[in-house]
Amino acid sequence: MLPSLDGRMIRLIVLCWVSASAISLGQSSVSEIASRVDARYNHLNTMRAHFQESYSGAGLSRNESGELWLQKPGKMRWQYEQPAEKLFIVDGKTAFFYVPSEHQARRMPAKKLDDLRSPIRYLLGHTKLRSEFNKLQISAEQSKQSGNVVLEGVPKGMEDRVQRVLLEIAASSEITRIRVEELDGSVTEFDFSVIEENVSVKAGLFHFSPPPGVEVVEGQGIEP
Repeated sequence: MLPSLDGRMIRLIVLCWVSASAISLGQSSVSEIASRVDARYNHLNTMRAHFQESYSGAGLSRNESGELWLQKPGKMRWQYEQPAEKLFIVDGKTAFFYVPSEHQARRMPAKKLDDLRSPIRYLLGHTKLRSEFNKLQISAEQSKQSGNVVLEGVPKGMEDRVQRVLLEIAASSEITRIRVEELDGSVTEFDFSVIEENVSVKAGLFHFSPPPGVEVVEGQGIEP
């Protein structure tokens, strides 16, 4: 999950687009749905959304929420607000995870992140959804919102860790929910709302400057 203190994955966020003349999701094939998702996220340069994150596994459970910012190429900011403040930033090359109560920030190269949040690269680059998953199909899983469709598949390169990933997609082709089920039984789920696309971004939003007195250390497993 995203920068969670015991987090383990990189969440994927993929946004989609459907024209007014498009057929309903219920009548669409996996290929058609995936193509519309591709069309939507490929036109994005920036995105802002509210997120709710839940995690369960190894006898633990956690519920958190906050604001997510994305900017191509390869930048993201997860601002955790509830129940405690945390910050996870990737500036394109380096990732930082900062918990104010710990007076310490962890840093590591973005390419070394072992976090299920990496599938978010779907939004941060130009890829094809169908090429990112093995066995991508329409899931029998019930959608949280009426009219949405749920796709499921296994991210390529993560077969030894992930059982499946569920993507709930609205008729607008936005991905409103991502659920990651790992082989060890742990589950991480992200729900996205109040999604804004191609919004202006303040200078420095993806830059981490440690507050006075905060130590920056090199770390492994820096995910939230």
